[in-house]
Amino acid sequence: MTITAAADGSALGNPGPAGWAWYIDEDTWRAGGWPHGTNNMGELKAVLDLLEATAVDADQHLHILCDSQYVINSITKWMPGWKRKGWRKKDGKPVLNVELLKDIDRALAGRSVEFEWVKGHAGHAMNEAADKRANAAATAFSKKQDPQVGPGYRGSAPAPSAAADPAGASGAPAAAPSADHAAEADLFSLFDAAEPVPAASCSTAVEDTVLVADAPGTSDFEQVITREQALLTDALRADAPSAAELLHPAFTEIGASGRTYDREEILAALAPLTDVRAEEFVADEIAPDVILLRYLTTGPSGTSRRSSLWVREKGRWLLRHHQGTPEGARAR
Repeated sequence: MTITAAADGSALGNPGPAGWAWYIDEDTWRAGGWPHGTNNMGELKAVLDLLEATAVDADQHLHILCDSQYVINSITKWMPGWKRKGWRKKDGKPVLNVELLKDIDRALAGRSVEFEWVKGHAGHAMNEAADKRANAAATAFSKKQDPQVGPGYRGSAPAPSAAADPAGASGAPAAAPSADHAAEADLFSLFDAAEPVPAASCSTAVEDTVLVADAPGTSDFEQVITREQALLTDALRADAPSAAELLHPAFTEIGASGRTYDREEILAALAPLTDVRAEEFVADEIAPDVILLRYLTTGPSGTSRRSSLWVREKGRWLLRHHQGTPEGARAR
C-alpha cells in the first residue's frame, strides 16, 4: 500500500511568520509553524512531520508531493555529501536548516519514500490543500493567534499545540536563497516552473552541450554562448548535478539586492524557467582564457541585462561569475 501526501511551507515576508502543512485528505492533515522563519524551513518541517506522523505505518511506501525543488534536491541529492563533510558545504560553511535536515535523515531510515515535484499554485488539489493550511498557519502567527493544527495521522502522536523555536533549525538567520532569487529575477531565479524534463533526458544534457560546443571549427565565443544558453534550458535546470558541471567550483552570483550567492546556494535554488528569451549575445576576450559574455533576457519579470564571466581551465569553459540587472534598476 502507498501513502500519498502533499507537503508545503509558507513564510510571510520570508523570513517572517511561517507555516507548514501536510495533507492526505480532509480527515488526515496537520499544520504548524513559528512566529519567525523562512519558506524553506516550512517546506522541510512539513516533510519531517509527515515522516514522523506516518512512522506508525513505516512498512508502507510513502509518496510525497512537493513543489520545492530545494527540498527535493537537498534530501535526495545533496544530503549524502553534506553528511560526509560533517554537514558543511564545500566552502566549509554550515548547511542551512541543518537541524531539520538531520532530523529528516534520521526519519528516513528504514523507510520507502518517493518524492515527486508538482508545480505550485497550478490547481493540483492536494498541493493546494497543503498550501492553504501552511499559509493559514503563517497568517495565524502573524496575528499572534494559535493556528489550526488539524486532526493529524491515525495512531500517531497528537498534533503540537504550540510553536517550536526554529532558531536552531535554520543554521543561519538569513532567509533561504530561493526567496531572494524569486524576487530578483536573476539568471538562476525560481520562476513559476514548468514540469521538469524526465531525469533520463537530463542526464545527457551537459554531454550534448559539450559535443555541440566543442565541434571542430567552433570558436571560443561560440562555445561560451552555447554553454550559457544551455544553462537556460529546462533540461539542465531540472538536473542540478548536470548543471553543476558547467559551473566553476568558486562560482558566485550577485543578485539585484547586492547579495552574493555561492555555488551550492545557486544549485539549491535551481529550477526550470518559464517563457524566458535570451538575445543580443556579445562576447569579449578580456584576458587569455577569460571571456566576458553580455546579453539580454526577457520574461515574466521583465527585461534584464546580464553579464557572465567564463574561464577556461584544463581545456574546459566554466562559468565563474554571473550578475543580472533588471532594466530600469540603474536609473533608480
